[in-house]
Amino acid sequence: MAKAPTLFTCTACGASHQKWAGRCDACGAWNTIQEDTPLSAAPASKSLGSVRGKTLPLSDLASTDPEPPRAASGIDEFDRVLGGGLVPASAILVGGDPGIGKSTLLLQATAAFARRGLSCVYISGEEASAQVRMRAQRLGLADAPVKLATETNLRDILTTLDAEKPDLAIIDSIQTMWADQVDSAPGSVTQVRAAAHELTAFAKRRGSAVMLVGHVTKEGQIAGPRVVEHMVDTVLYFEGERGHQFRILRAVKNRFGPADEIGVFEMTGQGLAEVRNPSALFLSDRGEPAPGTAVFAGIEGTRPVLTEIQALVAPSPLGTPRRTVVGLDAGRLSTTLAVLEARCGIPFAGLDVFLNVAGGLRVTEPAADLAVAAALLSAREDVALAPNCVLFGEISLSGALRPVGQTENRLKEAQKLGFSTAIAPANSKLGAPTGMSVRQIADLAAFVGETFGAG
Repeated sequence: MAKAPTLFTCTACGASHQKWAGRCDACGAWNTIQEDTPLSAAPASKSLGSVRGKTLPLSDLASTDPEPPRAASGIDEFDRVLGGGLVPASAILVGGDPGIGKSTLLLQATAAFARRGLSCVYISGEEASAQVRMRAQRLGLADAPVKLATETNLRDILTTLDAEKPDLAIIDSIQTMWADQVDSAPGSVTQVRAAAHELTAFAKRRGSAVMLVGHVTKEGQIAGPRVVEHMVDTVLYFEGERGHQFRILRAVKNRFGPADEIGVFEMTGQGLAEVRNPSALFLSDRGEPAPGTAVFAGIEGTRPVLTEIQALVAPSPLGTPRRTVVGLDAGRLSTTLAVLEARCGIPFAGLDVFLNVAGGLRVTEPAADLAVAAALLSAREDVALAPNCVLFGEISLSGALRPVGQTENRLKEAQKLGFSTAIAPANSKLGAPTGMSVRQIADLAAFVGETFGAG
């Protein structure tokens, strides 16, 4: 039997290479190529089409299947991100920075499911059983009927799960799992792919839900081959800054619910506490109106969330001014500054620009452009915006304000928190609640002229 050839795979994009290189030719990432020994060498003499298989049952698009049953944990923020609860035979991948609280969150969720009658197994490959028990005691979960084990051998884990047949199995983490039939080190591309495949196949075969904890790289992506994210049904990211007590659980893929849904938690001494009104929490420290602040009415998944955009503009002592962004895309800031200079005649050359989203939330919506521009202009002109005003709208390269979706939900959330005025793009489909004044503006130059008396 011929020896299986050795390939090298990029952990960032999954591209295969015949030999190792420092830089991936496909995606351009550095130091991401690792040795990847195939699980088996396929016979070259026979093709799949030469051997008859079984005929698959086919159905039409009009056939209807019942909605999958869901099990709720009672942690509303967690259930919201899952799409309404835990679906049997689903595979869920949870990623996040080290120490952000992934194990704490999943231990709390596992205990909540177990207390509601689900049989749950928690398998840790990173911590000893005593460490997990200590965390459970600190969180007040020691009485939850959760079965605990510490193991990294995938064969032993699958044998145990086949015998127990749990409703939910937690694997912490997928990078520590070791399949003995794979000739590769734990944490390598081949091992992670093989472990994810076997655990996902177990979930589909036995009807159990499996949650996998995944490490992330320094760029914030889940470590290992990207194919793992394609295997599973749901991919969740647990986000947050070490300096903030707020944590965001975000769904970036969900076959059983809306993607980009978020759940908000607060880290406390008793673990993670769910935040039922994130807008009020993110604006809780907002005091008297100050220059450089603007309130953005955004949408995260299906939920309207109000956040404060903060900007600071100061003369730069450097030849190249600094552009520092936290919680927003740096490219959107550069684009907004260029539009302000080219379309409104407001230069930012020679000025340091610092931009931040209060509370540690990361905003990816283009609808935040208008709030970002308002905060920048407010900081530059040292003029505070009206304290009861929210803003939203996408800025095009021509300087026009483009309408955004779910305008009515944004305005209702703003009114609920005491805001009475909103600035929105023209031609928006408004369903403004009673008592809310909405000012529609066609382009950025008109907004600058009306708000700051320039343009």
